[in-house]
Amino acid sequence: MTVMIAVDSTSDIPADRARSLDITVIPLLVLFGDESYRDGVDLTTTQFYDRLKTSSIMPSTSAPSIGAFQEAYEGMIRRGASAILQVCLSAKLSATYSAATQAAQMVSVEKNIPIAVIDSGTVSAGFGLPAQMLAQEARDGVSLDQLKTRAQSLLSRVHLYAVLDTLEFLRRGGRISGATAFAGSLLQVKPLLEVRDGEVVQLERIRTRGKAFERVGQLVAKLMPLEAMAIVGSDEATRAQLAAVVRPFWSGETNQGALGPVVGTHAGPGAGGVMGITRE
Repeated sequence: MTVMIAVDSTSDIPADRARSLDITVIPLLVLFGDESYRDGVDLTTTQFYDRLKTSSIMPSTSAPSIGAFQEAYEGMIRRGASAILQVCLSAKLSATYSAATQAAQMVSVEKNIPIAVIDSGTVSAGFGLPAQMLAQEARDGVSLDQLKTRAQSLLSRVHLYAVLDTLEFLRRGGRISGATAFAGSLLQVKPLLEVRDGEVVQLERIRTRGKAFERVGQLVAKLMPLEAMAIVGSDEATRAQLAAVVRPFWSGETNQGALGPVVGTHAGPGAGGVMGITRE
């Protein structure tokens, strides 16, 4: 059995890494008014953040269509897949999981190919790194059932902490009031977030960026020992800052990637996070 792995673009897996592991990435959409872009296809991360900083239009995001998933699965089957494992961002954050599930049911019946769809309960590297680990195991001949069990184990042990540089994009997206954002900007408040039970929750508000990053390091250190770690950020400087705060207690490989346009729409520039998978 040849099992192939699929993810949606909020996994934030670097394109070259996805290609090398033969991971199929189905893009969500980023919309600036009437203009629609496929995440990571029509709009690069750099182009997105440049536009986000200057645009008077607040972008929005949309899940892939059922047809987009169908097309992706059929392409994987043509390339030799005899089974497919799809991992999606949290169903509480997007309709992506629902669209993938409907597409999987249709293609599975039509092509007589098993397609399993998993709700990761998280976002970004929270499922992007586990998907890369699963893809490597799929290459080693692991069965679909074994991969599903492994995926559930990995995802149950994921912890993701993130820091936003500004409250402005949460305000523009209607998630907090203008007064709250104004007060936060005066105080240089940096929201510290955690993905918990499929939702993004605010843990703390910290006065400066440096202290917020230090706090992320403290939280991740409490998770030790870890099986794997990943860092994501909207820019290289943010990723470097996060790498510095985990370096004192983590000597293993750190998977790094950019925080893509879809997540960046809600997080804004200067955002970054650290994800750790605790050991069993």
